[in-house]
Amino acid sequence: MALNLEGKKAVVAEVAEIASSAFSAVAAEYRGLTVSEMTALRVAAREQNVYLRVVRNTLARRAVEGTDFACMQEGMTGPLVFGFSMEDPGAVARVMADFAKDNKKLEVKMVSLGGKLLPASDLDRLAKMPTKDQAISMFMGTLKAPIEKFVRTLQAPTSKMVRTFAAVRDAKQAA
Repeated sequence: MALNLEGKKAVVAEVAEIASSAFSAVAAEYRGLTVSEMTALRVAAREQNVYLRVVRNTLARRAVEGTDFACMQEGMTGPLVFGFSMEDPGAVARVMADFAKDNKKLEVKMVSLGGKLLPASDLDRLAKMPTKDQAISMFMGTLKAPIEKFVRTLQAPTSKMVRTFAAVRDAKQAA
């Protein structure tokens, strides 16, 4: 369906607004996917708070201009679906990687994170990044570990002494 000039401006403004606040972006070629497969991809993206949109490449180039994703402009050729992570940098990569496992026709072309264009092979590396909650729990575990070890070290002589007394008692009762 052809868009008039106002429609094109609205699409560019919407994608530019999303791109300016997104953490990472992935562009994938969707040639050969059925409507139901694309719908399944959109549902998976919505569940992970990923903005997913099929946009004409000329409009997408204008939308990402002046954002961290301007590095993707040269690679925008062919039918592409663009995904932007809104909360978690790895969310869009996880959605695309999980979907691409089952649907070989979805081919990731570009991955962008922090203003840098990464090769498509780095999609799995980005997908394995921890979520915010996972990163916080890993950090808290790291902070908690030295204190736990210190408490165990303080407790060790006392528990060793108790075990020794118990062993002596058991030996006397057996004799």
